[in-house]
Amino acid sequence: MTDTKNAGKCPVVHFDFAEADRPVNEIVRDYDRMRAQAPVLRSDHGEHGYWVLTKHELILEAFQSPDLFSNRAMVVNEPDPAYLWIPEMLDPPEHTAWRRLLGPYFSPGRVAAMEENVRRRCVELVEGLKDRGECEFVRDFAQQYPTTIFLELFGLPTEDLDTFLTWENMILHPGAEQQLGGAGETRQDVQMRGMGEVMGYFGALIAERRKKPRADILSDALTWQIDGKPVSEEQLLSFCLLMFMAGLDTVTQTLGYSFHHLATHPEDRHRVATEPEVVPLAIEEFLRAYAIVMPGRLVTQDVDFHGCPFKKGDMVLLPVNSATRDSAVFPDGEQVVIDRSPNPHIGFGSGPHRCLGAHLARRELRVAMDEWHRAIPDYRLAEGAVVREHGQQLGIDKLPLVWDV
Repeated sequence: MTDTKNAGKCPVVHFDFAEADRPVNEIVRDYDRMRAQAPVLRSDHGEHGYWVLTKHELILEAFQSPDLFSNRAMVVNEPDPAYLWIPEMLDPPEHTAWRRLLGPYFSPGRVAAMEENVRRRCVELVEGLKDRGECEFVRDFAQQYPTTIFLELFGLPTEDLDTFLTWENMILHPGAEQQLGGAGETRQDVQMRGMGEVMGYFGALIAERRKKPRADILSDALTWQIDGKPVSEEQLLSFCLLMFMAGLDTVTQTLGYSFHHLATHPEDRHRVATEPEVVPLAIEEFLRAYAIVMPGRLVTQDVDFHGCPFKKGDMVLLPVNSATRDSAVFPDGEQVVIDRSPNPHIGFGSGPHRCLGAHLARRELRVAMDEWHRAIPDYRLAEGAVVREHGQQLGIDKLPLVWDV
C-alpha cells in the first residue's frame, strides 16, 4: 500500500493485492494499516479497480451473503474469468449439491482414518532431514509433505511431484519465481498456461480411470450425478483443477509461516516442543495470525454497503487475515499469542464456502508439529537469511533453517 488519494468514508488507495517479493509479514501489516484507516477502501490498481473490506464483521457478512457477493469470480482483477473452479466458483444451490458429494471424503472420521499414512509420510521426511543440520524448509518439507498426501487421495504418481509443483506456482504464484514464457506475457497468461497443463494432465487421467477405476476420489467422481445427470467431462476437469490447487498449496504455506514464526521466536518454539497441550492452540493461532487466503467476490447488484456505493459487477477483496487480526474481535489481534483461547477465527472462511478440507488441514498441521519437534526441537533461521513472501495467496518462497546435529 502506498498513498491514499482521499480521506473520506471510502478512501482510495494505491494497492496491488498480488504484489510479490516482499519482506515476510509485510503484506499482513499492509492490511493492518488499512484496517486502522477505514472498514472499506477502494484500490485503484488494475483496469477496473476493486473494493477492499478490512474489518472482521464486514468480511464475515460478505462470506455469509452469497446472494450479494457471488463466487462466480474470485480473483479481483478478473471480473469475467475464462475458467471455472468447481465447486469453489459455484453459488448455491449448485455449490450445495457438489458439497454434498464431497463432504464424506473430508469428514472427521475419514480424516482420522488417514492419520497413519499422514504420520508415516511426515516421519519419513523428517527422518531424512534431521541429520543434515539444515534444510530449505519450503522445498524440502512444506511442499513435499501435504502434496504427497493429496497425490495419494487422487491416486496420482508421486514421481510427477516436481511437475505438479511447477504448475502450482504458475497458477497461484505467477511472478514469484516464475519466468514469463515470452515477450509481453502477463501473470494472467502464466496462470492460464498452468491451468491448461493441469487440465490436459487430468483429461488423460480421467480417460484412464474410465477404463481401469481405482480406489480414489477421481474414480468415484466418474460415477457422480448432479440433479440426476452425470457430471460432465468439463465439470470433472474443473473440479480436478480446484482440488489440485487446494491440495498442493494451502497447508504448504501455513507450514511456512508457522515455522518461520517458531524459528524466530525461541520461547514459543520451546513451548511447542515441550508442552503437547499447547500444540493445538498454537496451530489455531498460526491459522488466525497468518491466514493466507484473500478471495475475491463479484457484486451481484447495486448496493450501499456500509456507506460505500458498490455497483453490480464490482469486485471485492476479502483478506481473511485482516478479519482474523482485527483487535475488535481478537484482543491484541496483530500479535501472536501462542496459547490464545478462545480463538474463534475464520482462517478457513465462513458461510457456504467454508473450506471443505479444514479437518484434513488441521490433522496435517498437528502431525507436522508433533513429528518435526520430536526429531528437531531446536532450530533457527540460517545466518543472514532474508525471507521473502508473495501475494495473491500468501506464501513464503524460501525458508532456510539450521540446527545442531
